[in-house]
Amino acid sequence: MLLRPFLLQPAPSGPMPAHLRVELPSGLSIGAPDAPVRVRLNSWSALPRLKAGRVGALAQDYVEGRLDLQGSMREIMASVLQLLRDNPAHTPDPWWSRWRQQARALSAHTRDKDAAQIEFHYDVCDDFYALWLDPRRVYSCAYYREDTMSLAQAQEAKLDHICRKLMLGPGERLLDIGSGWGGLLLWAAEHYGVDATGITLSKNQHQHVRRLIEEKGLQGRVRIELLDYRQLQESQPFDKIASVGMFEHVGQVQLQAYFRKIWRLLRPGGLVMNHGITAGATHNHQLGAGLGEFIEQYIFPGGQLMHVSAVLAEMAQAGLEMVDTENLRPHYARTLWAWSDALEGQLGHARQVLSADHGARQAEKTLRAYRLYLAGCAMGFEQGWTSLHQMLATRPSGQIDEGPLRGGQSAYPFRRDHVYAGPAQP
Repeated sequence: MLLRPFLLQPAPSGPMPAHLRVELPSGLSIGAPDAPVRVRLNSWSALPRLKAGRVGALAQDYVEGRLDLQGSMREIMASVLQLLRDNPAHTPDPWWSRWRQQARALSAHTRDKDAAQIEFHYDVCDDFYALWLDPRRVYSCAYYREDTMSLAQAQEAKLDHICRKLMLGPGERLLDIGSGWGGLLLWAAEHYGVDATGITLSKNQHQHVRRLIEEKGLQGRVRIELLDYRQLQESQPFDKIASVGMFEHVGQVQLQAYFRKIWRLLRPGGLVMNHGITAGATHNHQLGAGLGEFIEQYIFPGGQLMHVSAVLAEMAQAGLEMVDTENLRPHYARTLWAWSDALEGQLGHARQVLSADHGARQAEKTLRAYRLYLAGCAMGFEQGWTSLHQMLATRPSGQIDEGPLRGGQSAYPFRRDHVYAGPAQP
């Protein structure tokens, strides 16, 4: 009880958030009785972190059962915003943290470690992901071309948006690096007639896509390989390449080598779409307030984000010419809230599904981590802490084209009519 006077003092940044009520291990409660968010502390160790606004550490406390939460995820995230002292995207990394991250990154992205990290996230449980993703299981930012679109419609619009940007045509050879559950791979084959090759490090995703290819009778034009991108053969370059939600897993120290590999895999004049999450600020390697550490530990081990300017610089160093970049940040916020809402509506079923594979204790930890991850990322994209960019680039052919626009050196027309003119593909 010696801690009680300290605990009852307001935090230096202001009083406790208005919609937050905290129940201490002693049974004492602080905050408005009708607050929509309730935090029950099961351990005194969580209290200093709550007072200091260390939300990443509090998220770990929730996953590990040192505190419990009651309330909607939207209200919980509103309380998190009030607890934060500084903008997590603009909290500079201390020198020792940058040094540690760089040292870890040098050894964190071998083939074996990348495979283990992908398995940690994507092979949690296919049935669990199916509860809150769209029917195609597209696990990346949707494109709400129209405000009234459902999640499923917006994901199809995103797939078509990418295909249009890549200017796919019948018979072209498409490579999809990190093809997930096959959404883009199959959409491109069925709607644009391409010959499509996908690679993944997830055994679950590999089996799922192989089954879909057989069910759709696409064995002659679509294939999926359980393969690291570094193992891809370069003897027959591809016409077009897509990398969707992939480069975040590559690691900063490997990024230029990744884009150089893409350069070698792409025929001269071909197009590559790099679609992925980017950092909201230029000077930090991960989100502050402990949020980066939480995601590293529970969700995406080995993941690293870079500002779009740094990514484009790495692409240019690899010999790729950026021809179009689009920021879809608010689209990802809406996508993540759709995923979060879907998961929140099926928590009981999610526990059963995860328990069947991992046991009740681990299932609860996984579910708690994903609840915070989805809603927290939705909030992060709304706030601009993270962003989402589609970066279209070419491998210049070196040939000076004749015509009204000389010097294009690629399939790209240096206009956007092909993206936005006419109705979407069926």
